[in-house]
Amino acid sequence: NVILLYLQEMESKEQYRTHTQIKWETFLDLWSKSFIFCAVYAVLIFGGQYFMKERRKFDLRKLLVLWSLTLALFSMIGAVRTGWYMWHVLHTSGFKQSVCDQSFYSGPVSKFWAYAFVLSKAPELGDTIFIVLRKQKLIFLHWYHHITVLLYSWYSYKDMVAGGGWFMTMNYSVHAFMYSYYTLRAAGFHVPHPYAMLITLSQISQMVMGVVVNSLVYTWMEERQCPSYKENILWSSIMYFTYLVLFCLFFYEAYLKGKHRVKKD
Repeated sequence: NVILLYLQEMESKEQYRTHTQIKWETFLDLWSKSFIFCAVYAVLIFGGQYFMKERRKFDLRKLLVLWSLTLALFSMIGAVRTGWYMWHVLHTSGFKQSVCDQSFYSGPVSKFWAYAFVLSKAPELGDTIFIVLRKQKLIFLHWYHHITVLLYSWYSYKDMVAGGGWFMTMNYSVHAFMYSYYTLRAAGFHVPHPYAMLITLSQISQMVMGVVVNSLVYTWMEERQCPSYKENILWSSIMYFTYLVLFCLFFYEAYLKGKHRVKKD
């Protein structure tokens, strides 16, 4: 019996080492590819801007409608599926558990939408291609947001860190409204100006909540109740805080500064 228990223990350790090795190799492969995607993305958008400088802009309206509609529907379904799971955790286990929960990554439904969320950050880079080919203004917030979200999402997915359920659910929900707005605008429908303001305010609220969740994860991690890492919390906090500042500046430039000019005139 002693020998049998020893062999079982050794087998279990070997399986753990093998699983860890496979997981780490998968992570390295995914992590390295995220840098490749971002490098290609940067070359295409800035090289594309130079290429389009002396050329006529493309219309691409129909293609843009299809693109935005696809991402809108994807985000809507993702928001419903992840939102339902988050509501279940909140209702049955409370807010603290919803922040510290890891089962979001392994649940029968939520794990698919968690993985789909991470992968979706690559095709979402295509948003910028439309801006470049249609010769619209490409702001720093746009491409900085796309690159850092991709790098962070692919970096942290392997660790199944606390707070991920909130991050993904919020992002799905905001994107559902945002891409719906893009779809209507691309299709030529008039969308009331306050709707655009509400989308930006929802993005700002998302960043505020992101900073709050990171603070709570750090606090409860010190109490050994939230599984995470200081490095992950640091990068996530930097990301959310810079987003918060940039979105607030964008809100001021887009909606408040113009009003002041009109009143002055």
